[in-house]
Amino acid sequence: MADQTLTFTLDTGDGEGKDVVIKLRPDLAPGHVERISELAKEGFYDGVVFHRVIPGFMAQGGDPTGTGMGGSDRPDLKAEFNAEPHVRGTCSMARSSFPDSANSQFFICFEDAHFLDGQYTVWGEVTSGMEHVDALPKGEPPANPGKIVKATVA
Repeated sequence: MADQTLTFTLDTGDGEGKDVVIKLRPDLAPGHVERISELAKEGFYDGVVFHRVIPGFMAQGGDPTGTGMGGSDRPDLKAEFNAEPHVRGTCSMARSSFPDSANSQFFICFEDAHFLDGQYTVWGEVTSGMEHVDALPKGEPPANPGKIVKATVA
């Protein structure tokens, strides 16, 4: 598996070809990639909304309650901070003020956000479909949030 490219694909459009394809980076954050992969295979992310979408910053999802306060029933992850920069298309784990509190929530950067570098775990990068992330309804929370129809790992 070391020579294979793992992808996390988010269908954001009810089968309308609105896939966001994310290259998973187990070389940067093996524990986080393993968690996201497990959750995706179990259908955890299916139907989950992007509950926090801030123009020029990021889109955050992965909370089954849609409030920003929820997560999976698994224990929180130990931080795997790395030197990968937060730039457009970077996928990173959301967390509380406690570094080892990431669970299932993640965010995708719209623009460079270097002030996050080294403080959040980068685990992937969007390789196609960033226009679908850009098109997500904005807000905290959005009035009519965009959602992950189906998440798959390949």
